[in-house]
Amino acid sequence: MNLFSDTNIDFTGKRKIAISISILFIVVGIISIVAHGGPRLGIDFLGGTLVQVKFENPVTSTDIRSAISPAGYGGAVIQKFGDDREVLIRILEAKGDTEAAALISQALTDYFTTNPYEIRRVEKVGPKIGEELRGKAVLAILGAMLGIVIYITFRFEFKFAIGALIALAHDVLITLGIFSLLDIEITLAVIAAFLTIVGYSLNDTIVIYDRIRENIKAMRRENYEKIINTSINNSLARTVVTSLTTFMVVFILYIIGGEVISGFSFAMMLGVVVGTYSSIFIASPVLIEWHEWAIAKKSAELAASSTR
Repeated sequence: MNLFSDTNIDFTGKRKIAISISILFIVVGIISIVAHGGPRLGIDFLGGTLVQVKFENPVTSTDIRSAISPAGYGGAVIQKFGDDREVLIRILEAKGDTEAAALISQALTDYFTTNPYEIRRVEKVGPKIGEELRGKAVLAILGAMLGIVIYITFRFEFKFAIGALIALAHDVLITLGIFSLLDIEITLAVIAAFLTIVGYSLNDTIVIYDRIRENIKAMRRENYEKIINTSINNSLARTVVTSLTTFMVVFILYIIGGEVISGFSFAMMLGVVVGTYSSIFIASPVLIEWHEWAIAKKSAELAASSTR
C-alpha cells in the first residue's frame, strides 16, 4: 500500500500534548458522570417496561407523549421503530406488564380516535434482573481487558500489555464521558458497542506493536523513541484506511438505522475515532515512558551500588 508510504510525522514528539488532551477529556467526562449521578442507564439495567405499538397512519413522538402523559407516563422514552407508524415506548417505572399495557392502550385509544393501532409487544425487566445485567456488563468489560493483558503479555512483553490496557481504558472512559455529556442512554446495545470498541482498538494497537517488534530488531542502533515513531508511520496507511472505511460504515448505520440502534452506532463512531487516536498517541508512547522509566531506574540502581 503506497498511501502515506514516505511519511515521517513526529507522533511521539507530540505525545505530551496528546496525553494532556486525553486527560482533559477523561476528567471532563468523569465530572459529567458524577454531576449526573452516574451514567444514564436504560431500561435494560434499571428495570421497567417496553411497549411496541404500530399505528395505521404515521404518528409523531410528541403525539405519543401527549397521549400517554395523562396515564402517568409523561417521562417515558419514545423511539421510532422502523417507519413513522411504529414506536417503542420505554417506561422506567416498572408497574407490571398487564397494568402498563392496559393503561397505555387505554390512553392511546382515548387520544388517537381516528388512527387505529396494535400493541405488538410488551416486555418487562425487573429491578433484580436489571441489577444482574449491570453486574454482568461490568464483568464482561473487565474480563475482556484481563484477557487482553494475558494475551499481549505472552505474545509481546508485559510493558506492551500495559500500553494496550491503558489505551483501552482511555477509549472506554472517553466514550462513556461523551455519552454522559450528551445525556445518551446506556443500553445493552451500547455495552455491546463498548466491547466491539475494545476489540477494534486492540486490533489496531497490535498491528502497530507488531511493527515495533520488527523494527526493534532491524533498527538496533537507533534510539527507542525513533523506533516507535518509525513504526507508527510504517503502519499509518493501514490505520487510516481501516479507520475511514469502518467509520463510513457505522456512520451510514447511524444515519439510516433509526433510533433503536442509534446508541450502538454512535458509540461505534466514537470508538473508531478514539481507538485510532489511542493506538497512535497513547498505546505506543506508553512504551517510551516505560522504557525511559526502566533506564532511569537502572541508572539509579547502578549509582547506588557504586557508592557502596
